[in-house]
Amino acid sequence: MQPIGTWTQNSVAPIFNALDMKAAIESVREPLHIVRRGPGGLLGIALGGTISTVAQAHGESHEWMGTVPRIYPEWLGDRTFLSAHGVRFPYIVGEMATGIATAEMVVAAAQAGMLGFFGSAGLGLEVTDQAITEIESRLPDGTPWGANLIHSPAEPEMEMAIVELFLRRGVRLVSASAFMGITPAVVRYALSGVRLDPDTGAVQRTNHVFAKISRVEVARPFLMPAPQSILDALVAQGYLTHDEARLGEHIPIAGDITAEADSGGHTDNRPLTVLLPTILALRDEICASQGYSSPVRVGASGGLGVPSAVAAAFALGAAFVMTGSVNQSALEAGTSPEVKRVLAQTGMADVMMAPAADMFELGVKVQVLKRGTLFGARAQMLYDIYIKHDDLESLPPKLRSSLEKDIFRESLDLTWKRTRQYWMNRNPDEVARAEREPKHRMALCFRAYLGEASRWARFGDPERKLDYQIWCGPAMGAFNAWVKGTYLETPENRTVAQIGLNLLEGAAVVTRVQQLRTHALDLVPETFDFRPRPLA
Repeated sequence: MQPIGTWTQNSVAPIFNALDMKAAIESVREPLHIVRRGPGGLLGIALGGTISTVAQAHGESHEWMGTVPRIYPEWLGDRTFLSAHGVRFPYIVGEMATGIATAEMVVAAAQAGMLGFFGSAGLGLEVTDQAITEIESRLPDGTPWGANLIHSPAEPEMEMAIVELFLRRGVRLVSASAFMGITPAVVRYALSGVRLDPDTGAVQRTNHVFAKISRVEVARPFLMPAPQSILDALVAQGYLTHDEARLGEHIPIAGDITAEADSGGHTDNRPLTVLLPTILALRDEICASQGYSSPVRVGASGGLGVPSAVAAAFALGAAFVMTGSVNQSALEAGTSPEVKRVLAQTGMADVMMAPAADMFELGVKVQVLKRGTLFGARAQMLYDIYIKHDDLESLPPKLRSSLEKDIFRESLDLTWKRTRQYWMNRNPDEVARAEREPKHRMALCFRAYLGEASRWARFGDPERKLDYQIWCGPAMGAFNAWVKGTYLETPENRTVAQIGLNLLEGAAVVTRVQQLRTHALDLVPETFDFRPRPLA
């Protein structure tokens, strides 16, 4: 290696001992010079000083081999993500369902310069409306934030109703999750208010869809313009104008895609290093074929519990990162202290897949915590029973008795009575179908347990501790291992802002360490280990 000039010391001496380099490397907001102690000498690093392209032989001078530029956590992702959504950091606090991602969490994320999504999935319209009011009352006008639009295959009317609420209340960003295809509701939201910019002629969006996907066949339609059949139907129903539908033929439904790897809740358990490059390649292919004026941004989620994982996501090309499971242990999370305590003790392998309440009959699963709860095993048993039997009446007496004693803690007749009343209030068509189809009645009863299990966890019902349904991915275990022995080990210190800021700061450090390695610097493993600390 030939030097490119000379570095001359001012007040701070260069560091040649690999064990002493850690603090200097973590000063990511300062350029870091790579220096050599004479021809063929030892490589080291230096902060400050004076560099020159002219060789000098006086003073405290060393050969200048290169400079690693300053890194800001704000710079790790796609700059257009920051400008498009008006945030400081390429970081999203994800929409944990049933209000676990609370209004308070969304506000805290926004105040820290991050983007937060309210966990509206599974909540009623009135509760979601109240949360929107709370968020708006606590944030200045124009502060970016969003909410969740979850796919409801059995209740398309509910999906459309939440879109109507978002449009009426001016919610400008949604994270569309668990979709298996394009629905009229998501198209209506995406294209309501689109218009041409009078200066540039480009199509301008009023609303922004972040499509959370884990499969190519789901990502593709979100990357494409809306199907003509859906556009025509929405125009006929008065949900879109002719101009909005016409402009919708030239832009993708989603301006941002979140590639969701192995995560808590609905997940396909995809490895991020396989999923993200695949979706990026698909994005490039479709954007080129469609001739979009602006490429769709692709971010990463799932498995992001430590700085090195966040750095890896950005190195793979992620425009932004979204965290989920790790925020469930934060102070602002809308779940019980008991759940937060258990999550803070969770290991990487303390998770399992279990049937999902909202898509039970389709066989869809969610990833949940198995530590300290029997929910996963019991939910799977209910699904197995559903597959093998046609109705509740055909269950063997011993099995029925076991279900009533250990899981439902009441007779199945009473369970159906309560479940029937719930659906009469929410969607009477489900009751009518259940009374025609005994197997569907059985499914609704079993789904009642699954749904209640998440509520028991959120509110910390002590009588139902063994039935807690806690959505969680392996990132939670990785996070706990990382923060062990630091101030973030204690749940009382875990705020959503401190979790995010430490992950981002650490990712910047890890990125710098990798840059130094590519310059042939001999580094010790400890330099990759950024330890959490209170960050402003």
